[in-house]
Amino acid sequence: MTDAGHKRKGMIERLEGDKVVWIIVLMLILISIVCIFSSTSRLLSGGETRLDMVVRQLKVVAIGLAAIFGCYFIKSLKFYRFIARYSFLICLALLLFLDFGPRDGFIHSGAIYGARRVIVVSGKQIFVAEIVKVLMVLYLAWATEAVKTGVGKLRLADRLARTKTFSWMEGRGARSAVYIYLPFLLTCVLMLPGGTSSTLFCGFIMFLTILIGGGSLKDMFRLMLSGIAVLALCYGLFLFTDGAVFKRLGTASSGSRWVSLEEREARYKAAGSPEEKQRQLDTLRQQYSARIAIKQGGPIGKGPGQSTQRYMVPDMAEDFMFSFIVEEYGILGALIVIFLYVSLLARGSLIVRHCNDDTFAKTCVAGLVLLISLQAFLHMFVNAGIIPMTGQTLPLISHGTSSFLCFCGAFGIILSFSRIAQRRIESAENEAKSLLSGRDDDVREGLDDLDAFESDNEMI
Repeated sequence: MTDAGHKRKGMIERLEGDKVVWIIVLMLILISIVCIFSSTSRLLSGGETRLDMVVRQLKVVAIGLAAIFGCYFIKSLKFYRFIARYSFLICLALLLFLDFGPRDGFIHSGAIYGARRVIVVSGKQIFVAEIVKVLMVLYLAWATEAVKTGVGKLRLADRLARTKTFSWMEGRGARSAVYIYLPFLLTCVLMLPGGTSSTLFCGFIMFLTILIGGGSLKDMFRLMLSGIAVLALCYGLFLFTDGAVFKRLGTASSGSRWVSLEEREARYKAAGSPEEKQRQLDTLRQQYSARIAIKQGGPIGKGPGQSTQRYMVPDMAEDFMFSFIVEEYGILGALIVIFLYVSLLARGSLIVRHCNDDTFAKTCVAGLVLLISLQAFLHMFVNAGIIPMTGQTLPLISHGTSSFLCFCGAFGIILSFSRIAQRRIESAENEAKSLLSGRDDDVREGLDDLDAFESDNEMI
């Protein structure tokens, strides 16, 4: 073998962490590049060609890979605990700016379809919900461990508990309320102006993270009741202000997203004015075209670049990427994508099992894996018409810079923790081998003594 071959082999061998997760990440990124290249011309601006679009996507991929490797090379759990500890404050600042920040300027809060979803920085949109989902998993992983074991040193709680006013914070239940349940509820309330479906999904992921982190069924039941009560209060404010506050609750409560395609088609035919007819057509087109794309895909699909429904669905590269994959690559392509996310679930469970008794690492990995995989299946269910539209992208495949980079960071953290777990396993194996080798030496010495004794007796 040549020196170059030895070097290549050495680089691959030096790549630590779960190899299957590495393969999943690279496969999803490659699928993303191929699909975005042929998905829709809506992504082109001005005189751009599809080659320009691929170059732009490759730049995003390069930044995403840098984020993955940046997280991967961090070997210290203390660093992640430090970041996780202040993640809620970061989310709180972003959400407050999103809901109450300026509406114009170099940095301002922007709306999409009337919902406050993005912070605009010099014309570039940052989807806050994508950042919040990842950071809140980190925070709750830290908070559940800190409250349960005291590892996090809840200094603020300790100081307040010494005073007469806040002496009630000495108990674990009070600390859970302040450090876990209050951030959970605040995050959900502040996310509501950006969309009900995103809030419910993020709340569900946070709920699972708390449960995995050691939340008792009794506490989880209380948290669920608190969440329902807060949601009812928000809906009451929506009714009291005639929709001026929490406008997105009106979309969710109207039931318009649960209307069947047959009913939508009947409304379109019955529409009188051209404006009403166009509005009904817009609500019908996306889901109807997505189902057509899935039906026309067949076993092996139409082939790369042969999709016809991409001209009918404006958000094909984002909200309906799975339908596009089925249309061009058939059921076979869909099964490959599903297999990748299922494999991530399986490998994630193995990584969690190898994290020993580290509650933070286990909760963090489990929460991030569930976030990625459940969002993927939620996206697929929407595309198949099983559930109403939620606006959730297909992780690491759908077009969207904010979503892509946030999920790259999530994968980087998972790989970093798998690397730490792998080192612990190797260390344990080495210790076991050294113990066994020591026992082998003792056995050999004992056998040698026995042989010598028997030889002496034979001589006598």
